[in-house]
Amino acid sequence: MSEPSNPLLESVTSLKGIGTQMAERLAKLGITTVQDLLFHLPSRYQDRTRIYPIAYATIGTEVLIEGTVVFTDIIFRKRRMMLCHIEDDTARILLRFFYFSSAQQTKLSSGTKIRCFGEIRQGYQQREMIHPEYKILDEQAVEMENTLTPSYPATEGVQQRTLRRLTQEALLFTPDLEDLIPENIRQHYQLPSLQSALQTIHNPPPETVVADLLSGQHPAQKRLIFEEMMAHHLSLSQLKLQTKQLPSLAINKSDTLYQKLLAQLPFTLTGAQTRVIQELFEDMQQPSPMHRLVQGDVGSGKTLVAAAAALFAIESDLQVGLIAPTEILAEQHYQNFRDWLEPLNLEVTWVPGKKHAKQHRSSLEDLALGITDIAIGTHALFQKDVQFNQLGLIIVDEQHRFGVDQRLALREKGKQGEHYPHQLIMTATPIPRTLAMTTCADLDYSVIDELPPGRQVIKTVAIANTRRDEIITRIQAICDQGRQVYWVCTLIEESEALQCQAAEQACELLQENLPTVSIDLVHGRMNGNQKDAVMQMFKKGKTQLLVATTVIEVGVDVPNASLMIIENAERLGLSQLHQLRGRVGRGKDASSCVLLYQPPLSETAYRRINALRETGDGFEIARIDLDIRGPGEVFGTRQTGELRFRIADLMRDQHLLPQVQQASLALQQQDPNAVEKLIQRWIHRADDYVNV
Repeated sequence: MSEPSNPLLESVTSLKGIGTQMAERLAKLGITTVQDLLFHLPSRYQDRTRIYPIAYATIGTEVLIEGTVVFTDIIFRKRRMMLCHIEDDTARILLRFFYFSSAQQTKLSSGTKIRCFGEIRQGYQQREMIHPEYKILDEQAVEMENTLTPSYPATEGVQQRTLRRLTQEALLFTPDLEDLIPENIRQHYQLPSLQSALQTIHNPPPETVVADLLSGQHPAQKRLIFEEMMAHHLSLSQLKLQTKQLPSLAINKSDTLYQKLLAQLPFTLTGAQTRVIQELFEDMQQPSPMHRLVQGDVGSGKTLVAAAAALFAIESDLQVGLIAPTEILAEQHYQNFRDWLEPLNLEVTWVPGKKHAKQHRSSLEDLALGITDIAIGTHALFQKDVQFNQLGLIIVDEQHRFGVDQRLALREKGKQGEHYPHQLIMTATPIPRTLAMTTCADLDYSVIDELPPGRQVIKTVAIANTRRDEIITRIQAICDQGRQVYWVCTLIEESEALQCQAAEQACELLQENLPTVSIDLVHGRMNGNQKDAVMQMFKKGKTQLLVATTVIEVGVDVPNASLMIIENAERLGLSQLHQLRGRVGRGKDASSCVLLYQPPLSETAYRRINALRETGDGFEIARIDLDIRGPGEVFGTRQTGELRFRIADLMRDQHLLPQVQQASLALQQQDPNAVEKLIQRWIHRADDYVNV
C-alpha cells in the first residue's frame, strides 16, 4: 500500500486561483509548494480589529477609523487630486487620492458613512491619510476583522490581499498538518503544535503582543525557530555520521618526516599546536576520512599544523592538495611549504592558472606522475585537467570562501576507487563556540588557542585623517630607530584599478614627505614575481616603509615591522581589520596600529573601530563582528550556497542551542523517520550537503 501523499508538498497550483502566471510570480518569492506558502511569514501586522476615534489616532500609526463624509473636492495643483474630508464625534481628517475615478467621487458624496484603514500623516493644514483602503458603510453592518492582519514580503504582481487569501487557502488545504516533533518533546520544551503556531502567526488574536511575534519571542514563533534549528542540527549530524561511514585511504603510524621537520625548526611549537597535530595524526589513522576544522587567531601557527598533517599523508605515499582563496595567500603557503619541506627532499609544486601555460603544463605532468608530493594553488586546483596520482589529503584554507560545489569537486577528485581523501579545513576567522556548534556540527573541531611566546600586544589607536601630518612624523621616528612600517590603502570603490591608483598616490605623497625613508609599493595588479620581489626587499629590511593594498592581509611575517597605518579604516570589516593588524607585533619591539578614519563615523564603523581599540582577542572580535554583520555576512554564506536560516537568527536564538541538541537526539531515538522529513521541510538543498 503506497504512502498517502503529503498535502504540504503539493504544488501551489493545487490551491484555488493559482494559474501558471501566478505560480511564476510566487516562485520569485521562493514559493512553489503549499508548505512554502505556509512558511512565508509576515514581516509586520496591521490592527483592523478596532476603530480608533479620529482625535486619538497618532501620527505615524496605521489605524482603522470610521466617519461621515463632510464634502469631496477635486483640486489641481502640480497634479490632479481628490480630497475627501471626513469626521466623527471627535475630530476631522482628510483623505487624499491621486488615482481615482468619477464613480469614486460620486460614491464619496456628503453624508456617506465610510470606514478607512491607512497611516496617519501630518498634512499641510491637518492630519490626513493618503490612498487609504476604505469601505462604504450602508445600513447593513460591515463585520470587523477578528484577527490582526498580516503583511508579507511581496513581489511585483503579487498583492498583499492575494498573499493573505492564498495563505488562508493553504491553512484550509492542510487542516491536519503533520507535526514532526512528537508531543512529549513539545511538552518538555513548552512548544505549541505546528498547526497552532502557524494559525497564530498568520491570524494573530487582537491581544497578541506583535513585538514578541516579530522579534522571535512569541511561543508560536519560537516553535518554528526551534524546529528550523533542529532541522539544521540534524542535517549536519547526519552528514557527519555518513562521512564516518565512508572508507578512507590508510595512513601509516610513522611520523618520521614530522620529527625531522621539528628538528630543523628554529622555534618550539606551542602546546596548542602540538595538541592539534596529535588530533590530526589520530584522525588520519582511522578507517574513515578525517573531516576536521582547525581554527586559530592571526599568528597562532595554523600553517605549520597543516604542514605536519601533509607530512603524515606523504609518508604514506599519498599526495596533498592545498587550496587557498587568493593568489597571494596561495603563494605565501607555497613559500612556507618549500622552506619546510624541500630540506626533507619533498617536491612542492605551484599550480598556477592557465595564463601561465608552460608552467601550468609542467606542474600538471608532475602531479599526474606522482612526482609532486604537495600541490598548492587557488581555484586552479578545481580544473578538470588537474589530475592527482594519489590524493590523500585536501587542505582548504579559509573554507568559507568556497562554495559547496567547489569543495565537492575537489573531494571527488581525490576519490580512489571507493576510498575518500582526508580533509583539513583551516580558518583564521574565529568562530564563537555557540556558533561553531551549529554551523560546523558536521566537522570535528580543533582550536589553536595559544599564540607563540613573545607575541606583542598591539596598541591600537583611532585618529581622524585630518591629523595625517602627526602620523608622518611618527613614521620618520620609527624608521630612524631601525624599525619598519606598513601603510595600508583600503578599497575606495569596488575597483581594483582605483584601489591600486589610490595606493600609488599615497606612495608618492609619502615619498615627498619622507625623503630619507626608503619606500616601496605592492598591490594586487602586480604579477607574482613583482610582488615577491617587493616583499623580499621588505622582509630583508631594505625597504623601511611598505605602502600596500589589502593584499598583505594574510601570510606576511616581518618581525621588524612594528607600526601599521590603515587608511580609511572605516571602510573595512572588523575581521579584515583584525587580520591586517596581525601583521605587526611579531617581533620583540612594542607595536602599534593606527586606524586612520574619515569623520564623521557611522554607528557601525564606530562599533568596529572601538572593538579593535578595546581588545586583541580574535574570539571576542568575532563575536562582535557576528553581532554587527550576522553569520551570513561573516561566513560568506550568501555567496557560497551554504546552509541558510529562513526564520531563526543564530545570534538572537543561540540560547536555544543546548535544548535543540537534546531535542534532536530525542527525535532520532523516538522517530528516525521524522528526521529526514524535518530536514527536507527546512533545507531545500539538503541533498547537496550529504556529499560535502
